Amino acid sequence: MKSSLGLESGVVRLVEYDPQWPILFEEEAERILAAVSPLPLTLRHVGSTAVPGLVAKPVLDILAGYDDSARRSDYIEAVSAAGYLHRGEQEIPGRDFFRRGAPRAYHLHLAETGSVFWKEHLAFRDLLRRHPALRDQYALLKRRLAMKYPRDRESYIDAKGPFVREALALAN
Repeated sequence: MKSSLGLESGVVRLVEYDPQWPILFEEEAERILAAVSPLPLTLRHVGSTAVPGLVAKPVLDILAGYDDSARRSDYIEAVSAAGYLHRGEQEIPGRDFFRRGAPRAYHLHLAETGSVFWKEHLAFRDLLRRHPALRDQYALLKRRLAMKYPRDRESYIDAKGPFVREALALAN
């Protein structure tokens, strides 16, 4: 099966939802879990590729959780050994960011299960899955921002922030 994943550096490009994405997540999750064994790791498919019907950048986001009693450094080492490039916290304390692929196809966000980062990512994904009208509003915003910031990923991400925060506030 040919992968629909892969995004060039410095580009904001959206594609239509691909029903293969959940399958690609399962395959990658299996590969990661085998590589980090015997460390216990919880993996969840998050981000736009995890929401049926939502346009997305063709990069699969994986939320990877470890227990708060675990040594974070052990997980950073294990995920790196699984072929992911560690990029540090990138201004999000308590979250380690990794990417894999050339062009990048996978982002992995390592955080403690139960942390605010963990809970908010799952809550936003679940909210979009349950509310098609909200999902469609988000898609429209993403399309507008991709046209406005086609070569500025940071501005694109920052401009989505108010929508995400407002949606999460409504969910609580």
